[in-house]
Amino acid sequence: MFITGKHLSRRTVLRGLGATVALPFLEAMAPAAAPARGLRKTRLVCIEMVHGAAGSAPIGLARHLWAPAETGRAFDLSTSSLRPLAPLRDAVTIVSNCDVPSAEPFAVREVGGDHWRSSATFLTQEHPKRTAGADVECGTSIDQLYAQRFGQETPIPSMQLCIEHVDQGGGCGNGYSCTYTDTISWASPTRPLPMIRNPRVVFDELLGVFGSGTTREERAARRREDRSILDWLTTATARLKLDLGAGDRLRLDDYLQTIREVERRLQRVETVNASGEPRELPAAPLGVPDSFAAHVGLMFDLQLLAFRSDITRVFAFKLGRDNSNRTYPESGCSAPFHPASHHGGREDRILEFAKINTYHVELVAKFIEQLRQTRDGDRTLLDDTLLIYGSPMGDSNQHNHKKVPFFIAGHAGGAIKGGQHLRADDGTSLADVMLGVLHTLGLEELKSFGDSERAFDLAR
Repeated sequence: MFITGKHLSRRTVLRGLGATVALPFLEAMAPAAAPARGLRKTRLVCIEMVHGAAGSAPIGLARHLWAPAETGRAFDLSTSSLRPLAPLRDAVTIVSNCDVPSAEPFAVREVGGDHWRSSATFLTQEHPKRTAGADVECGTSIDQLYAQRFGQETPIPSMQLCIEHVDQGGGCGNGYSCTYTDTISWASPTRPLPMIRNPRVVFDELLGVFGSGTTREERAARRREDRSILDWLTTATARLKLDLGAGDRLRLDDYLQTIREVERRLQRVETVNASGEPRELPAAPLGVPDSFAAHVGLMFDLQLLAFRSDITRVFAFKLGRDNSNRTYPESGCSAPFHPASHHGGREDRILEFAKINTYHVELVAKFIEQLRQTRDGDRTLLDDTLLIYGSPMGDSNQHNHKKVPFFIAGHAGGAIKGGQHLRADDGTSLADVMLGVLHTLGLEELKSFGDSERAFDLAR
């Protein structure tokens, strides 16, 4: 049922009848894990939000609605959409004044296709081939370069998540396949990876990685009986606790309670969505909340569980879809997203769009705080995480790709100090920063990435 003795393996699991749950890091695992401590265990989270930022418009730049006025460590976020990060500033590195030239049109026929082309460039920094067919081509994304090197140490090398709907095929606009709009993760230049929108699918995949309790029939039976996966593990949990100290028992209880809470939230969402009441998102899967904040919160909680149990260390997370007309009333802006991003250069509308930007950053800040509060051995998850957040678009009103919004959170195992605003030289490609990220993650042998000319120094 589990490994007994004085020390536990990092791969110890709770196994019951028809259910298996991986464990978080426990003190009892430390001696057994000691030989592997030299292995790189940095977690990587790559988050894209479409449509750029108000702070990339001329008025937004002047008013510092994204990048603060000051560089170095004494920066002020009070006017910026990054102000939700202020309590976390010691773990945040802002990199400003970068462009994404690979997202620009390279030919006359590509003009006007920015919405359909941009997402494919964010993590690849490559210019996608213009096609509405299946012969898509772009580049290998940084999450997959990292997963191909270090993701094989975990049961799931990487996961790809999204919030908005995806099209299954065909063209989206201006001669571009919807594939370019629907994913940010590419395993190779010709192999885009599908993204999971349904939190229930993510939960079942995470809890089923060890080959038990993964059948559709078993999962359906648990839901019909309104039972938790933990109900099948009561005996295994009790036996494991006999071999744990008081601190580890508390950590285990907290972890299992978190699993149960996520499970309850999923069950509530599915119950409401199956009730027959009108939905805001009638075409969405049963497990998808109509609330954007609830959906994003569930996806972040699932990532946290995956990191705690070391099921995977790599996530690509797409928070929006180009041309989306979704509204975010919690932001204080009532306008739909796409029209709000086309602010016409008017200061009042730019400030309204900035409210949406701030709201999105606020949701990410909550996840960063969770990482900071979660212990992993003698460190926190945030100590050993590198999270990037940004957009391949700059001023959405102009559909340009200059001075794009971007920041990094986490210390990447000590490789990044944090607490800095680094302003790049004019004309710097974001690909240079991405190459710096790859070097920070341990892929120092890579000499280029996308259209990079040199690696941007993130460890200064």
